[in-house]
Amino acid sequence: MVTRRSVLKSGLIAIGATALPWPGFVSAATTGYGIQGQFAPELQVDFWIDSNGNPTTFKLADHENKWIFLKCFQSWCPGCHSHGFPALKQMSDALADNSDIVFAGIQTVFEGHYTNTVDKVREIQLQYDLRMPMGHDPGLESASPRTMLDYRTGGTPWMILIDPERKVIFNDFGINVEKAISFLVSQTS
Repeated sequence: MVTRRSVLKSGLIAIGATALPWPGFVSAATTGYGIQGQFAPELQVDFWIDSNGNPTTFKLADHENKWIFLKCFQSWCPGCHSHGFPALKQMSDALADNSDIVFAGIQTVFEGHYTNTVDKVREIQLQYDLRMPMGHDPGLESASPRTMLDYRTGGTPWMILIDPERKVIFNDFGINVEKAISFLVSQTS
């Protein structure tokens, strides 16, 4: 039986065969997380910085007809540092010259509110040289962040890929970077 843990350990992270032509993947939908196949709700994040650390805004509606890759994280999350940020960095660097793809990071704070602060967003951006907008979605101490609720994320690291029609085609803990890059290149060439 394939479980989320076995998929994570194997390095093959879930994408349904109907969403992307990547054999050997299991959909996040089978675990009860994610909104794969659904329309991507607008982000409800009030704090954003641009690639230089200056205040900005980021809305999905501002990126019509583009692929959007979102990375949800917490600054203290070991998985974010071991594979989430390196995957984001590798993908964003490989596709940096592709104007049809937009990358953004969101710190979704569902625990550790006193550690996963707004200041950590810029620290992470600098630490990994992430040249993209990054947001902070703190939620409330008694409730999950809006991004987690709207996208039914299962924690962090969490990766979301939205197609140009604003349909969520990937929504899970991690992603096979090489296959994702190849797929996005094939869709935007």
